[in-house]
Amino acid sequence: MLTTILYRSHICENVSVKSLEDMVSAASRRNGEADVTGILLFNGTHFFQLLEGPDESVSAIYKHICEDTRHYNVVELMRDYAPSRRFGKSGMELFDLREHDRDDVLQTVLDKGTSKYQLIYDDRALQFFRTFVESTEKENYFEIPPAGSWEFIADDAILPPATVTMDSQTECSFAFQPIVDPLAREVVALEALLRTPDGGSPEAWFAGLTGNESYKADLDCKKVAFAMARKLNLREQTLTVNLLPMTLVNIPGAVNFLLQEIEINGLVPEQIIVEFTEREIISRLDAFTDAVRQLKAAGIRVAIEHFGEGFAGLSLLAQFQPDKIKINRDLIRDVHKSGPRQAIIQAIIRCCTSLEITVIAVGVEKAEEWMWLESAGVYQFQGHLFARPCLAGIPAIAWPEKKIPFI
Repeated sequence: MLTTILYRSHICENVSVKSLEDMVSAASRRNGEADVTGILLFNGTHFFQLLEGPDESVSAIYKHICEDTRHYNVVELMRDYAPSRRFGKSGMELFDLREHDRDDVLQTVLDKGTSKYQLIYDDRALQFFRTFVESTEKENYFEIPPAGSWEFIADDAILPPATVTMDSQTECSFAFQPIVDPLAREVVALEALLRTPDGGSPEAWFAGLTGNESYKADLDCKKVAFAMARKLNLREQTLTVNLLPMTLVNIPGAVNFLLQEIEINGLVPEQIIVEFTEREIISRLDAFTDAVRQLKAAGIRVAIEHFGEGFAGLSLLAQFQPDKIKINRDLIRDVHKSGPRQAIIQAIIRCCTSLEITVIAVGVEKAEEWMWLESAGVYQFQGHLFARPCLAGIPAIAWPEKKIPFI
């Protein structure tokens, strides 16, 4: 069994194309010593490479490649396994696409294949070669600058930081975290995140609760969220709260309860967004959909959080068409380096764009993640890169500033 890695990248402007031969020669020696096969395609701007061999050797060489400063925007397209080598012996071979007819070079590459079965049965790795040579995905090759191109500067002018003190008898608390449009410097909403009174996680707060106790507690704690929003003077700010989907189904009058608490605290339904997690199985979808209709009829917007992680996925989009979705953090993490995650997120964006559903990226912690997502068409973000949740209060927001090159 052999490990296979495919990646693409951009050549740096200060790298001479003539130096490619020396680079390939050195790589060929290194690959040969590690029993790794390398096939490298180059079109003048982008590299595309297949590496295959023993897992430890391939992983070590790919790590070295990722650290090479002669290229950037290194995106891993595939990491898989094969029964035998797709291409010849170990080493490295370069195909400069500028020197060959597109069809000729593709056939030349494929003719080097060592297994007729891989060629006959539409091997994934060979399909990647075809796509690159035929230039059918170049619109997805976003060129994002290095992370150091931006600095994030805290600013308390747009949404001044504030904290509140709640009654000591309150059984729960909330941490507030902004959802922002970084380039527009706009606070889109504040999410109220459930916490224990001392700042513990939602899991800690729900610990020991079972069955309908959990759903009743889930609904009741929204009293505290709305009361804290009132004390923080969020009467003109969009506020997001989380609700388990089955809370609406299992607790009679849940929608009326929410509307009553919204009114008591001087808020209006139109400023509230209720987020439903995709992690919970919705066992009575018709009853849930009916409750969502009641929320929307009252003016409350709805969203799906952890989209792409849970049980319902695309069926929820078709069933009740939320106003917003939040892409799951597991898809966001290091998206600038992962071809599969990029493809999935681009598909989500295209689908939601067609349905006029706003896409929000959550858990954004790295500048490169944010830059890639902006390039892909996501404009609303939530994560530690911009602001951490603040217990019983509003945090300062760090807005991106483009660094001026030192001359």
